[in-house]
Amino acid sequence: MWWKIILILLAVFILVTLIRAAFYKPKKIKHYEIDKIRIDENKVAEHLSQAIRFKTISMAGDVGVDWNEFEKFHAFLDETYPLIAKNTVKEKISHASLMYRWKGSNPDLEPIALIAHQDVVPVAEGTEKDWTHDAFGGEIADGMVWGRGALDMKNHLICVMEAAESLMEQGFQPERDVYLCFGHNEEIVSTEHSGAQNIVKTFKSRGIRLDSVLDEGSALIRLDVPGLIHTYIAAIGMAEKGFVNMKITAHDKGGHTSAAPVHSGMAKLAHMVQDLESHQFKARWLPFLDELFDGVGRRATYLGRIVTCNIPILKPVIKFAMKSIYEAATMVRTVTSVSMCEGSPAPNVLPQRPSITVNFRMLPGDTSDDVEKHVRKHIRYKDVEIEKYDVKEASEFSKTGSRAFEAIREIESSLHPDDVAVVPYMVMGGTDAYYYQDISDNVLRYAPFNVPISLFKLTHGTNERCPIDTLGESVTFFREYIKKVSAEN
Repeated sequence: MWWKIILILLAVFILVTLIRAAFYKPKKIKHYEIDKIRIDENKVAEHLSQAIRFKTISMAGDVGVDWNEFEKFHAFLDETYPLIAKNTVKEKISHASLMYRWKGSNPDLEPIALIAHQDVVPVAEGTEKDWTHDAFGGEIADGMVWGRGALDMKNHLICVMEAAESLMEQGFQPERDVYLCFGHNEEIVSTEHSGAQNIVKTFKSRGIRLDSVLDEGSALIRLDVPGLIHTYIAAIGMAEKGFVNMKITAHDKGGHTSAAPVHSGMAKLAHMVQDLESHQFKARWLPFLDELFDGVGRRATYLGRIVTCNIPILKPVIKFAMKSIYEAATMVRTVTSVSMCEGSPAPNVLPQRPSITVNFRMLPGDTSDDVEKHVRKHIRYKDVEIEKYDVKEASEFSKTGSRAFEAIREIESSLHPDDVAVVPYMVMGGTDAYYYQDISDNVLRYAPFNVPISLFKLTHGTNERCPIDTLGESVTFFREYIKKVSAEN
């Protein structure tokens, strides 16, 4: 008798699921007519090409930084965007960061900020000849702008400037003050001389809070899975993970390798690596994942929606699957990465102070203190030295539903009618936006560039390049964003 009841319940569940899937569709989003002003993509590409030629490379501790390259880049911006130079107040903050104030008509409204960074990472020594085109040549070829910074993130900076300049050409006057803030050393992790941090200190000293901030983040990605889903995904970073480095040092007698003990200091460290990799942090389902999976799931085909409409009850299964796939695991737990190892100065010498360095990327809710407790709990050898450095705690989450978030949703939905899922996301790396959470409750991270994943993966790598045909739409996005978010309501 019991099996009949189970079959009936199963049949009811399947029937209900089939009905739910039919109605599990995207929520209606307000569309509006985008300003059809023509954007000359080739001109934007040329400006990006020129920007890439300035070797604005940031270095740890500012050692070896060519400040002259930054000065020349600043002069290039003034020359290329004369209306911005005329209609804004520009300040140089710290060594080479820039802050432009475009005055709004209503000083009682909180300003908005669009931020980017001028600096780029260096080209790895020995890989220069691997580039199809010179890494700092800004070559335009095969429908692409090639070079370091083409995707991270001079494309973003240039398109913001193009948008502001074109709005000024039309005589547009924002209601709120609009700040364009460009840091000079975002690529240096946890620097004491962060340009972005100094910009934020400047805002604080003037008693200025920002209505919203928009920085780099995920791009506009096309997701095509035959038979299941075909849509763009505009993933807006609402927070970013933290990080901390832990150097674990073992103390050993050392000596000659001809009389080595069974377990040398290096062997002890190897055991501790096993301990840490065997005891990963507990996976946690954060609230943003509900909105992410719901937004994407509603755009699946009917076959796909048969599954995605049941995400609320499938969370344990999804979480288990995510933590089993290392790319997806980053969204549900603090990640442990053993990245450095130091031993002795010679192959026949036993090390006296061998060490490993472990980089942890903290999920919001986990702190660097939690990480240290986790390490001490799970490593088998307790007589080790643990040094914690380069600490940057995870950021807070901005809330979906803000004016800025909804503006992005409306803009992308109007640019790609019925073909985009605008969803919250968590940025795995670090951005300058992190510092702005002290002066704004709405800190968003999104780069509106229609870039294939294959190209997106070239960020910081060889042959970094940006498609020319994405530049026009990106400028349009920033124009619309400035118009909508700088308005009073």
